[in-house]
Amino acid sequence: MGSIDSTSLQARLLCRQNLLTNTSGVAPGYLQANLLILPAKHATDFHNLCLRNPVACPLLGMTSVLGDPHRIKPAGCIQSPDFDVRTDFPKYRVYKSGEHCESRLDISELWTKDHVAFLIGCSFSFEDALTEAGLTPRHQQTGSIVAMYRSNIPLLPAGVFTGGRCIVSMRPYRPDQIEQVREVTRPYLSTHGEPVAWGWEGAKELGILDIEKPDFGEPQQFKEGEVPVFWACGVSPQIAVEAAGDRLDGLVFAHEPGHMLVTDWTARDLEKLRSGGI
Repeated sequence: MGSIDSTSLQARLLCRQNLLTNTSGVAPGYLQANLLILPAKHATDFHNLCLRNPVACPLLGMTSVLGDPHRIKPAGCIQSPDFDVRTDFPKYRVYKSGEHCESRLDISELWTKDHVAFLIGCSFSFEDALTEAGLTPRHQQTGSIVAMYRSNIPLLPAGVFTGGRCIVSMRPYRPDQIEQVREVTRPYLSTHGEPVAWGWEGAKELGILDIEKPDFGEPQQFKEGEVPVFWACGVSPQIAVEAAGDRLDGLVFAHEPGHMLVTDWTARDLEKLRSGGI
């Protein structure tokens, strides 16, 4: 696929050094990823959860060798030889029996040889396309973290993951911009694709009654006439972990919402992969 653009590698190094947090707008053109790491005994169930819920949990890659934090398949996702899933996200969440018990900048001390890591597509990946279309997301304009909400859309179950509902991210737009927003984001199937709902009635249908109180991230500023637009979000696996509770043995790790991994892949690379060109 050619050489690595320094911006993707540089972003990961900054995250590793704890010098970068909110990754929205970082390394334009490169896909960003959400994270879930769990003991091997639950890996098949989680893999099946992703396959059953491809909009909320689009699977980009997973560690190719049990307990090895350095190698991800498909291999093109991360090309850097010193990649480390334990350090290259800006911030991590630690779950025990389905409960978030702490957040860390590095999980090296907690990682075991029994852990398997999964990378999930992230909507930050299409934000540069929105910006190029003159539709820059508000959270990039204000330097805030995108607002995320618990919706009433159920996740289809798989194994121990028998509950949980989809998380949605929200960006404000005018009603006359929504069709263009849909067109711009629709091709990004591996990073959630087009919106799942929009408008104030759409928010109510998702079970979101107070837009000023996101469950993750920060409230967004609305300009006159703007309405909320919602996309499925890769924080959804964390809600599946919460629902699984004590059926999960051992520690589970995830990214802190808004703190993503910058990969070496682009949307064009994923198109090549789907067509067999990689």
